[in-house]
Amino acid sequence: MRSVRLGLLGCGTVGGGVVQLLHAKAKYIAQSVGAPLEIARVLVRAPDRVRVEELDRDLLTTDPEALLGDPSIDVFVEVMGGVDPTREYVERALDAKRSVVTANKMLLARHGADLVERAIANGVDLAFEGSVGGGIPVIRVLREALASDWVTRVEGIVNGTCNYVLTRMHDDGSSLDDAVREAQSKGYAEANPGLDIDGHDAAHKLVVLAMVAFGARVDADEVPTEGIRAVEPIDHRFAERFGYVIKHLAIGRDREDGVELRVHPALVRRNTQLANVGGVLNAIALEGRALGPCLLSGRGAGDMPTAVSVVADVIDVARARLSGFAGTATRGIQTKTRRLTPIGNVCTRYYLRFQVHDRPGVLARLAGALGDASVSIEQMLQEGGAGSSGLPVDIVMLTHEASDRDVKRALAAIAASDVAAGMPRLIRVQE
Repeated sequence: MRSVRLGLLGCGTVGGGVVQLLHAKAKYIAQSVGAPLEIARVLVRAPDRVRVEELDRDLLTTDPEALLGDPSIDVFVEVMGGVDPTREYVERALDAKRSVVTANKMLLARHGADLVERAIANGVDLAFEGSVGGGIPVIRVLREALASDWVTRVEGIVNGTCNYVLTRMHDDGSSLDDAVREAQSKGYAEANPGLDIDGHDAAHKLVVLAMVAFGARVDADEVPTEGIRAVEPIDHRFAERFGYVIKHLAIGRDREDGVELRVHPALVRRNTQLANVGGVLNAIALEGRALGPCLLSGRGAGDMPTAVSVVADVIDVARARLSGFAGTATRGIQTKTRRLTPIGNVCTRYYLRFQVHDRPGVLARLAGALGDASVSIEQMLQEGGAGSSGLPVDIVMLTHEASDRDVKRALAAIAASDVAAGMPRLIRVQE
């Protein structure tokens, strides 16, 4: 039988892993698919760059037409990243009735629903397991294993860089800057880590998860997103004293009137599974009405974990193409525009840290401002303050459940008062 010919769009870290897996597992894959998989052409920007030794350099090209204009290519594998010109290449491949496998969460977060509709209209597949969670098969679980259920919750640690940095801060007392530099030295963070530590990478992944889990078409730019830059070692110490660990979470809920999506640091109870997922590991909790809760965890990034997901998708779409059932898996993804719950309407408990002048009446002023905004205090701790040093002190409170809008109204009033020696800090508590 003729081989299934693959066109690789990009061949960087993940693409190199894909080439290595296809080479190492060639015999098994051919038996599983019913035909060998053959890399026909590889589009790259820099043909002279050092690449994995398994790659035949004669296949490299800088000309997109060498792939997109080749009618013999059966499946396109997009691992080049970014939105432009990647979106155009993927659309052209789908319009040519070729299935596409991608690991591009940014592209999917911004244009995923449209690309899915285009794939369905052309009777081909758009597969994207590698876009979320690296080697964790969360998209496949949502699309296939939970197809008979109603998924109501998606929540977890989806960015390994943030998780590594917060783990180092918690375990070693490192500052955020020192932990980021360590992550960079180990290859866990980019030279410019902003996409990760400012929360945007996690927000992109959450939008992709919501598309599959809730059938939600949302604007990625409207998802409330916070990174970890404001988290300090003192917050880890206080969280520990309250019985919590700080994690950076992507949280999704299917509500009757829309979907609640948010990305931010959160206090997670120390004895829970999520709290004990450390380092660069990812973990994603799912909940269905019939199934109840379940947790998927593993390596969420890197060349080989992500390549495992990409190659698994390639195998699936190659099988479907050979059997004449291309497009079947993608038809199960149905999306519609869903209203995003405003962050001000979200109700949860809060960790609040105030740096205040150490003088009589401060606690009463804080409690009064919170009470005026209908925010009730559950617990309180104070660190520092000798009564005569004149140095600011830190006061930390855990609140009862309150709306985000009310809590921020209280913090704005406190920040503008004469008791504040610094900006109040807020971290949500995730139960």
